[in-house]
Amino acid sequence: MNKPRRLHATALACAVAASAFAGGSTTAAASTPNCAGPKSDTWINVTVDGVRNGNGLMAVTLYADEPRKFLAKKGSLYVGRVNADAPETRMCLFVPKPGVYALAVYHDEDSSTNLKRSGVLGLPEEGFGFSNNPPTIASIPSFRSVRLNIAKSGLSTRVHLKYP
Repeated sequence: MNKPRRLHATALACAVAASAFAGGSTTAAASTPNCAGPKSDTWINVTVDGVRNGNGLMAVTLYADEPRKFLAKKGSLYVGRVNADAPETRMCLFVPKPGVYALAVYHDEDSSTNLKRSGVLGLPEEGFGFSNNPPTIASIPSFRSVRLNIAKSGLSTRVHLKYP
């Protein structure tokens, strides 16, 4: 099995560390705009690029390190949603604890909280993407291609949206 991709710390992680050193809370992301998901001491900064408009919501689905649950009905830990911004949407997503996870993202342009699909094959009608930006030309990506090692708070990842 492939090793999960390692992420890099950002300025937010430095700000959190400085806050903690100065006696502040290590959960600074909890008060930062565009944070989603059940609050915890661990989060990842997510930048979604290729957003074609600012309509609706950006939905980021978090999956545990369990391949059989990836993209399965009721297989995710939760979905974090923030208002969409074009050409990119920035947010932080809380994760339960440091570990390996996967992200699936879609642009919910009509704020229906459901990914619109079309035809017999159920292809997405809205923009979508995955952690590590694997190719999705003929099929959904393998779980191993989207795994992220979120070893600590404040790491960052970028997801590029593809529209049908």
